[in-house]
Amino acid sequence: MAVQPEDQAVTKERNPYRIVQALLKEAVQTLGLPYDVYEILSYPHRFVEVNIPVRRDNGQLQVFTGYRAQHTHVLGPAKGGIRFHPGVTADEVKALAMWMSFKTAVAGLPFGGAKGGVVVDPRQLSLRELEELARGYIRGLAEYLGPHIDIPAPDVGTNERIMGWMMDEYERVVRRNDPGVLTGKPLILGGSYGRAEATGRGVVLCINEAAERLGMKLRQATVAIQGFGNVGGHTARLLHAMGVKVVAVVDIEGGLYDPEGLDIPGLLEHAARRGSVAGFPQGDPITSKELFQLDVDVVVPAALENQIDAEVAQGMRCRIVAEAANGPTTPDGDAVLKEKGIFVIPDILCNSGGVTVSYFEWVQNLTQYYWGEEEISQRLARQMKNAFARVFSMHREMQTDMRHAAYLVAVRQLAQAMAARGMIPPIG
Repeated sequence: MAVQPEDQAVTKERNPYRIVQALLKEAVQTLGLPYDVYEILSYPHRFVEVNIPVRRDNGQLQVFTGYRAQHTHVLGPAKGGIRFHPGVTADEVKALAMWMSFKTAVAGLPFGGAKGGVVVDPRQLSLRELEELARGYIRGLAEYLGPHIDIPAPDVGTNERIMGWMMDEYERVVRRNDPGVLTGKPLILGGSYGRAEATGRGVVLCINEAAERLGMKLRQATVAIQGFGNVGGHTARLLHAMGVKVVAVVDIEGGLYDPEGLDIPGLLEHAARRGSVAGFPQGDPITSKELFQLDVDVVVPAALENQIDAEVAQGMRCRIVAEAANGPTTPDGDAVLKEKGIFVIPDILCNSGGVTVSYFEWVQNLTQYYWGEEEISQRLARQMKNAFARVFSMHREMQTDMRHAAYLVAVRQLAQAMAARGMIPPIG
């Protein structure tokens, strides 16, 4: 049975779950795979919802809703972050789990995809309340987790401290030492060197690979970054260290633009103290929408989903969009970028540095043999360059855009694993 083309209404779709299903369908159709591949991969293997009671500091009990989606295990245990954010939805978590499956397949890692989230603004919780929430989330999901089942990691609103609490709670539940159950942990608990900056480093490696293939001299380029958290901040720092001019950054509270280049080390110190780039004494104020319209060489969306729609894309003048965030471009925005000839490094390739170093951490936990920072950086560079080369080769071979090429690489890898397991007939 042939896969039918997606309805034109999908181009205006904003639901991330529908978006990733449409991208999957397009890849299955292009590769001529059995419809079964789409049917199996278009839904998560398992989806769990938990209610987490937390006693607030004022004595009141508040119940928070948490989710965990495990998309597929055909390549290995499920892998994916946990986000604490007020905008978390069930469909978002399912979509992000699917994206993780495609991301790990593109990166060549022995993982399936998973994602978790809690509907909460962590900034509104005290440290004690946050710890109680984190531990309650793990207690509710412990039976579905494990180093050979599902391995969570930090995401938006969580960090290595929270991973430490979660690992400790999991080990209390299962009554054994099991550091490989989570990645992104503190070093003292089995974390890996290079994990904090891994996603940003991977973004920079991808930008460098793209610049080389486009004949762009990166050290003469200008860059604008939306989002200045862990990923955006490290991306800015690493680009600045290479001599690249970062001219604009925006976060949730404000933004700055200086065509001569921002003082990134000073801005990072300011953001660490204040929690935002707002109030930094350099540059002119700028909004996210204005940042996307700047005449720069590279734009890095490093915030949340659906930031670049058709209207925003129409005014963009950059040569490269490096998707450090998950799903930052809507389908109609993507169509405009393609029409304008802007080279997009898709999210499932561009931001896979984080899960790659998470894989290194997991391997180190299982073997109890730990690598130094230099070895981590070298292994990450090799893995990212190989992943970029695979996608770029598919892009050239199929004469398609990089996003479609990345999905073709990922879906072919997953389909081959499904065929080897006997889930679908053998494929050519």
